[in-house]
Amino acid sequence: MKPARLAFALGIVGLISLPTTVQAQHPTPDTNPARGTLPPEIPVFPLQDVMLFPNISRPLHIFEPRYRVMVADALRGDRIIGMVLLQPGHETEYEGRPPIYPIGCAGIITNVVELPDGRYDIVLRGLMKFRITNEDQSQAYRLARIESIPEVSADDERDALRMQRERLMSLLASIAPHLEPPPPELSDEDLVNGLAQHLDLDPLDRQGLLEREGPLARSKALIDLLEIEVALPLAGRHRRDLRTAPAY
Repeated sequence: MKPARLAFALGIVGLISLPTTVQAQHPTPDTNPARGTLPPEIPVFPLQDVMLFPNISRPLHIFEPRYRVMVADALRGDRIIGMVLLQPGHETEYEGRPPIYPIGCAGIITNVVELPDGRYDIVLRGLMKFRITNEDQSQAYRLARIESIPEVSADDERDALRMQRERLMSLLASIAPHLEPPPPELSDEDLVNGLAQHLDLDPLDRQGLLEREGPLARSKALIDLLEIEVALPLAGRHRRDLRTAPAY
């Protein structure tokens, strides 16, 4: 496989083209939940290794019948879906309601293509983290009662995050020199969240990054992970391709 460029928020929405008829059928709402809080109850889409971070987009292929219903219901409503990570050992219970981590990230469907056989290709843009407090068993798909977890950085945290950008770029260049650097206009917060979402990390490490209290703590934890990767002896190092995560 040829090395792939990291997909950041500035370009990923263009990965799926929308037929005009689909856009007209499922218009994007004028409201922006990212400015406030999430609804108290949202559908959640659990996966074993694919996650979502605030303000970062992810393409998804929806094929399982219960999650087709989830997408159809979301399109008739506020278009919000939460993504969560399945806990280890979920395989034996996958068709039911296996354990999931309580903290995830909600996103809004920005692009959608409904395929003739009922499957969907969608793009989900991250809005805000949430914590699951309970689950509603009334639907075939997972429906969770949640608490919103906004991430707001103080001025001194934004300054510290700016100072960490150079270190992140240096580590990325060491591990994946074939990758083009992200555009300079990408904000520091989106850079950290984009790297956390798209780098080839262990799912539990990625969950740990999501659970950090804001972009600065996430950046520090990400730097720690990448420094460990760089410090490993070259002969024994597992060289990650750092490709974009596949769509599921």
